[in-house]
Amino acid sequence: MQQVLDMGQRATGILAYLHHHGVTLRNLGATNFLIQDGERVVLYDPDIREVHEEKAPDDERKSDVALLGQLLQRFVPVEAEALTEVLRQCASGAFETPFAFGRALEDLIRANLAEPSPIAAGMTDVGLARTLNEDNWGWRRLSDDMDLYVVADGMGGHDSGEVASQMAVETLCDEAFRSLNEECGVSHERVEATFDASFQAGNNGIKEHSEHLGNDMGTTMVAALVIDRKYAFVANVGDSRGYLVRGEMLHQITRDHSLVAKMVEQGRITEEEARVHPHSNILLRTVGTDYDVDIDIFNVDLAPGDRILLCSDGLWGEVEDAEIESIMNHFPNDHRSACRELVRAAHHGGGKDNVTVLIIGIPE
Repeated sequence: MQQVLDMGQRATGILAYLHHHGVTLRNLGATNFLIQDGERVVLYDPDIREVHEEKAPDDERKSDVALLGQLLQRFVPVEAEALTEVLRQCASGAFETPFAFGRALEDLIRANLAEPSPIAAGMTDVGLARTLNEDNWGWRRLSDDMDLYVVADGMGGHDSGEVASQMAVETLCDEAFRSLNEECGVSHERVEATFDASFQAGNNGIKEHSEHLGNDMGTTMVAALVIDRKYAFVANVGDSRGYLVRGEMLHQITRDHSLVAKMVEQGRITEEEARVHPHSNILLRTVGTDYDVDIDIFNVDLAPGDRILLCSDGLWGEVEDAEIESIMNHFPNDHRSACRELVRAAHHGGGKDNVTVLIIGIPE
């Protein structure tokens, strides 16, 4: 968390300098920042929107600060509630200037917040063959005893797949938060119904947006809603998967909604044949393709030491389950390192697709 605070403060200084000289940005990503000698932050190859003769206008300064907030959100552990809330406010446009955002970060540093031991970690990577990452992932603390984690794998190409996956993650998190925020002790039946409705809202929102634009965007999605770290609802549409690691054994929770998965279920091909089948990319169900999609929801009783792995097909399509299990067991308590090694294994397997992994640990 301290690294995020430090980078945020240095980045706000860079934005303030640019705005003073009339420069504003169109986009801002992790690849635009280089960290030299572990401290110095350098802005690299910025996507410049406009260069004004005077200082940057207020609305464009506010937009740039929001872009920075969206970027920093990706690197914060879910337990860092105060920082997560500040970055969420920033991403939604609550801070007018880099100075205002920098002051908020400074207040957090002065509060001497302890860095938590993360129970969750995630990572996404474009892979070795593609230039666009259409995957997205995220989380949201819904209440004191409920947390939501999501991975989505978009389809449709530039300005479509990445938009669909981002809409899916944000809508699911926003709708669930709106319905369940600050409510503790609600029945599992109500939580499951709300989870299903929030998932459906994401689906129908993408479908409406797709029809408005006249394209065929869509996404797969897998999500885990964890209650009091003792129980979880795991939902999916498409072939992004949810796994459970218990007692050093990997178990697949979800079922793929794909043509080859159906053929395996019917006994027409084996699982090994499915991995190399020419129609392995044909999905029977996706988010945003049709209104009111069928959503699979699985109930999972959790035990201390369990880990839930959510991932796009860029992982399991390149890495055998046995190797995924081995990597997870090699890093039972270091979820960040496990994510990094899983992505590396996907690269070694070919890296033909974007890969996203999210690991949720249940403390012992």
